Amino acid sequence: MDFFNSVIEFFQTGGTFMYPILVVAALGGAVAIERFIRLHYERRTNRTMWDKLQPILSSGDFDRARNLVKQDNSSVAKLLSMGLARQGAVRRREDIEIAMEESMMEITPQLEKRTPYVALFSNIATLLGLLGTIMGLIEAFTAVANANPAEKADLLSASISVAMNTTAFGLMTGIPLLIVHALLNSLTGEIIDSLEMVSVKASNLIDSSTRRRFEVDAPASKNKGENKSASKSEKHTKSQPVAEAKTEEQQTETA
Repeated sequence: MDFFNSVIEFFQTGGTFMYPILVVAALGGAVAIERFIRLHYERRTNRTMWDKLQPILSSGDFDRARNLVKQDNSSVAKLLSMGLARQGAVRRREDIEIAMEESMMEITPQLEKRTPYVALFSNIATLLGLLGTIMGLIEAFTAVANANPAEKADLLSASISVAMNTTAFGLMTGIPLLIVHALLNSLTGEIIDSLEMVSVKASNLIDSSTRRRFEVDAPASKNKGENKSASKSEKHTKSQPVAEAKTEEQQTETA
């Protein structure tokens, strides 16, 4: 109870600049909480989606993979939907990678949005604290100028201690927000790195599956061509004796 009373007294004696700092602290905290929830949710859904897609891509079932990413809103699904859509139209790996890079350019700003506001609110809180202290010192020296000489020292020390409350409150708001901003940047960078890793792994899986399918289809088409040529040669060899027999009959009748 004494702690809360001391906090209330500290806030009340800080002056009018304590209220703007409190508003900035509330805004910065709200943005930080929203970003933490969003980024943690994004990281969890990305990991879950990739665990589902990886065996499907390894098996080469691209139609099933395309249907799966259409039903999901995670960053991994958005990233791979572009690559899988391009895979159905082209065979070159470069085109698939370019499509996923284009998707990454759309996803990255969504992950980084509103995070710079946390650092901005941290700086604003610190600067408001300094401004409140300066304004309090100006008021203190103005009041001391018209006070009795015997009371000047006590009045000045009390006014300075009150003015310093805004700087202290501004730093107590700005330092945690700055730490939170660094943590959010680290979490965002981790998610972006994981998406780039997924992009490379998906490209390798698509490339290997396409190459494996091509290697399986190539011998089959080759054997089919050989069988057709063999059947044609057999028909040709069978037709030769028949033609020779007809020629001999015609020669006999003529004779």
